[in-house]
Amino acid sequence: MLASRTPDAKVNVRSHLSVRKHAAATALVLGTALAVAFPGAAHANTVGVTVKTPGATSGPASANSEISTHADCSSGLISGGGINQATGSGNGNHVKGTSPSSDGTTEYTGSTGVVGTDVTHWLGIGGSGGQVDSGFSTTPFAVCFTSNLINHTQVVMNKTNAPTTATTVGLVTATCPANTVLLGGGARTTPGTIGNFKPIASFPTFNNSAHNYGQKAAADGETNPDSWTAVGWANGANSTNYTYAYAICSGNNINVSGVTVKVRFSEASGPTTASTGQKATVGCSGGDGKLVSGGAAISGGSVTTTNFTGPGSGGDHLNESFPSDSSGNPVSDGTTTAAYWTAFTHTGGSSSPSTYSDVWALCADDGV
Repeated sequence: MLASRTPDAKVNVRSHLSVRKHAAATALVLGTALAVAFPGAAHANTVGVTVKTPGATSGPASANSEISTHADCSSGLISGGGINQATGSGNGNHVKGTSPSSDGTTEYTGSTGVVGTDVTHWLGIGGSGGQVDSGFSTTPFAVCFTSNLINHTQVVMNKTNAPTTATTVGLVTATCPANTVLLGGGARTTPGTIGNFKPIASFPTFNNSAHNYGQKAAADGETNPDSWTAVGWANGANSTNYTYAYAICSGNNINVSGVTVKVRFSEASGPTTASTGQKATVGCSGGDGKLVSGGAAISGGSVTTTNFTGPGSGGDHLNESFPSDSSGNPVSDGTTTAAYWTAFTHTGGSSSPSTYSDVWALCADDGV
C-alpha cells in the first residue's frame, strides 16, 4: 500500500522543480553572456597549410644557364612557396626565380596585372654564374593553403626593365586588388643566360607613402600588407634585364574584413667575407595564426625603415628561402605544422662590407 503524500511533500516537490528550472535558466543566460563576451571561442582557426616538395633536381651543369623545377599542391591553393639550393664546393649556384605557375612549367612574364587564379604550382629556378659544380641542385617548396573563408586566390604580376647597369637596384612591386588580402609572393629575373643577374630580395610591403610604395619592406608586427616587392641585382650592364614581382592575393568578392595577416621579420648582420653565407630564421608565434608564406633578401640593411639598398658586392645572392623548423632546417614533404621561414644568403668571390640578411614570415588567421 502506497503511503499518502502529505501537503509538505507536495511543497518540497514543487520547490525542487522550481530550483531546477531556475538553475537551467541561469545556465542559459550565463552561456549566452559568455558567447557574446567571447564570440571567437566557439571557432578554431580554420586556416590549414600543407608543405609539398618533390626533392632536389640536379644542375645547372653548364655556366650561365638555369634549371626549372616545381612543387605542386594536390589539395589547397598556393599561398606562397620557397626554394633551397645545394652549392657543392663553389659559389656559382644561386636563386633565379621562386614564383607561382599555372601548370608547373609556364611562367607569368607577359602582361602585368591579374595573371592567374586558384594557382596550385610553384616554380624553383636555379641559375649558374661562371662556375659550375656537380653538387648544384634546386629544391622547390609549395605552401598549400586551405581556408573556410578564402577559397579562391589570384596572382598579380608586375615587372620592370631593370636593373640595366651594374650594382643598381631593380625594384618592382605588385599590389593586390582592393578588398583582398596578401597571402604571399615571389620573384623572378630574366634572361636566364645572364649568370650574374638574379633576384636578391622578395618581401611583403605596403602600397602607401609610409613604405614609399613598396621600397620599404613590411616590419615585424605589422598587419595586412597589400603588396609584394622583388629586387633584381647584377654584376654587369645589360639592357634586356627584367625583374618580376608576384603577389598572391585572396580572390575577389570574399569578405576579408575579419582576416589578419601578421608580418614577422628578422635581420642578421653579414655575410661580409668572400665565399661565405649567413642564415636567418623567423617564425609565427602562438597568437599569429598559421604560417602561409615568407620572403628573403640580401641587402644593405635597415630594409623596413629605409628604401631598399643593395648589398656590398655585385656577386651577392640568395640560396635559400623556405618553410623550416626553428633551427632553420627545411621541412619535409607533407608537413602541416611548419611555423618558421628561413633565408640563406651568400657572397660571391669578393668581400661584401655592410651587408645584411633579411627574412620574413607571413602568418594568417581568417577570423572565422
